[in-house]
Amino acid sequence: MRFFKTAWWVRQMFPQYTWKIDTQQPTIYLTFDDGPIPEVTEYVLDQLKQYQAKATFFCVGDNVRKHPDIYQQVVVHGHRTGNHTYHHLNGWKTEDEEYLTNIEQCYQIMNAASHSPHKPLFRPPYGKVKRSQMKSLVTRYQVIMWDVLTYDFDSTLEPEVCLQKAIGYTTPGSIVVFHDSVKSIDKLRYVLPRYLAHFAEQGFGFEAIGDET
Repeated sequence: MRFFKTAWWVRQMFPQYTWKIDTQQPTIYLTFDDGPIPEVTEYVLDQLKQYQAKATFFCVGDNVRKHPDIYQQVVVHGHRTGNHTYHHLNGWKTEDEEYLTNIEQCYQIMNAASHSPHKPLFRPPYGKVKRSQMKSLVTRYQVIMWDVLTYDFDSTLEPEVCLQKAIGYTTPGSIVVFHDSVKSIDKLRYVLPRYLAHFAEQGFGFEAIGDET
């Protein structure tokens, strides 16, 4: 079963996480997970540039290590970056010490590449993290979850359905998850330009998380 929209009761259970930005302005907060990846991240940056859109990229540390030039492109274009662990770890399946060390490793390589005046952002891969892990994380990071999950990574989902659901569930202040990953690129090429065009025509803007403060 796919849950494109995060249920209200889930948000209430975990109020310490950021699920949506509280605004009545026609603004959407696009996020892209798992990069930076050659060609894919660059494609996303090109699409965003056409609409003067800003976004937040939750980066895998090992990909930052492999592709520092692409990571710098993200930063230079004025987008925000967030920590997505060094090895894309599932918190439910990882011991706390290993998980937290992996996040710190990601932080160090990202911090060496760019500096931000904002509180660091973190998103757990798969959205799976233990309460014991989060006790340490919330003191240091703003933990960003999501309001809309596009399922652009799901090979069984038709791109037309992906676009329809993404548009249908997005509202002002929505934090929307896409992926700048190899397995998502085919859907991204169909969905992202149409999604951007649709909401731009409706008068929406696209901001990075933190730019609203």
